[in-house]
Amino acid sequence: MAKIVSSSLAEHHLHRRLGLRDLVLAQILCVVGSSWVGVAAGLGRAQALTWVAAMLLFYIPMAASVICLNRAWPLEGGLYVWAHRAYGDLGGFLTAWNLWVYGIVVTAAILYAIPTELAYLIGSSAVWLPENHLASLAIVTLVIAVITVAAVRGLEVGKWIHNLGGIAILVVFIGLILLPLWALSRHMPIHWTAFAVKLPPHNLRSLALFGQMLFGALCGLEYIAILAGESRQAARSIGQSVWISSPIICAMFILGTSSVVAFSQRGHIDFIAPIPQTVRIALGSTGVGSLVAVTAILLLQLRLLGAASYIFTGITRLPMAVGWDNLVPAWFTRLHPRWRTPASSIICTSILVFLLIVLGSIGVHAQEAYQLLSNASLSHYELAYLAMFAVPISGVGALRRSLPWWLKWTSLIGFCSTLFSLLISAYPFVDVVNPRAYAAKILGTTAFSNLIGFAFYRLRTRTVPR
Repeated sequence: MAKIVSSSLAEHHLHRRLGLRDLVLAQILCVVGSSWVGVAAGLGRAQALTWVAAMLLFYIPMAASVICLNRAWPLEGGLYVWAHRAYGDLGGFLTAWNLWVYGIVVTAAILYAIPTELAYLIGSSAVWLPENHLASLAIVTLVIAVITVAAVRGLEVGKWIHNLGGIAILVVFIGLILLPLWALSRHMPIHWTAFAVKLPPHNLRSLALFGQMLFGALCGLEYIAILAGESRQAARSIGQSVWISSPIICAMFILGTSSVVAFSQRGHIDFIAPIPQTVRIALGSTGVGSLVAVTAILLLQLRLLGAASYIFTGITRLPMAVGWDNLVPAWFTRLHPRWRTPASSIICTSILVFLLIVLGSIGVHAQEAYQLLSNASLSHYELAYLAMFAVPISGVGALRRSLPWWLKWTSLIGFCSTLFSLLISAYPFVDVVNPRAYAAKILGTTAFSNLIGFAFYRLRTRTVPR
């Protein structure tokens, strides 16, 4: 009880900037990624039933857990706090570690791709940009500086970057969903059904795609709870944001994928940029079609920038929350005297992101290490989710009794779904030289990372009395 009180008192120093609108847009920004409609389109007309299955088996259990656990502990740190209350210091620390590694790597991966995305946006005159390390690093450094300053300045500024990203992805998907209706009005020869009822093929590739959709596409609702101490009426508003955003998110995925399927040919779907590809197929590569495609690409870049800033903001708060429980040095808990943000944690995180991006550009072996860590980052997130779903099932007895009885059963479904996704994610749904070696690298990297986290925890607890 003392730790809960101390965390609550510490949160009183934070400024509560996030209202319900900000939370809803943040949920859409975090969950809806543009590439997933391409991944799902690989299943053809079976995508709708597959999305529904993924939502029943994972999304609904996730939403239930986020609403109930946040209502019980609406504290800064979110999933870390929930795991810490359920499993103590080690369980909480490793949950935060996996979230932190995931967030650091994903932020770096998004920023690392910016020069390539800019070259794609500008056109043939900028093809040199991604290969020019100095120019690329200068662009990425500028973006890191912007999101770092925004994070130090606080959510009074940062939330507008996040809101802009959320609005951008909404606009893109509205245009994508309406595209088949426009095509049919012009009598274009497309085969479009908003909700096709067809079972997917029974093979390992379909299972791998389903595993990607199950977790990779739909996860993220809990992330906003990291900022509960900076949200107004967090116990109620975060739950409301889940209720409001969920039908919008589900409709965006199902109807957006239907549009991609209507225009694209299976086997020729661009898994990285399915929306620009679909727009160019529908509208052409010149004139209005080119203008609309470029606009969609620009909006997607705004979404990526918003997502990078949002994820970066969350991972800078995790060390602060962990530091309140004395599991990392108190240096991470120091707040800016004016903006009341964890300035020390923000600076440290921005340096780590920058170093990881440099690692990805200095040589072949470094690039391979960076790519391996990027591919394994989702596994870290899945481990954190396993902890979240396990709270109502195996957390301390008094905690379990304070939660609704039915949450145990939805959490069991979510736990099994996440475990399946973790195991199947080691199987690549794209061609690789050696699938077994790929799986060993992904799972091995995740295990090694957690060994490092465990070693740090043991060193910390031995040198600092508990």
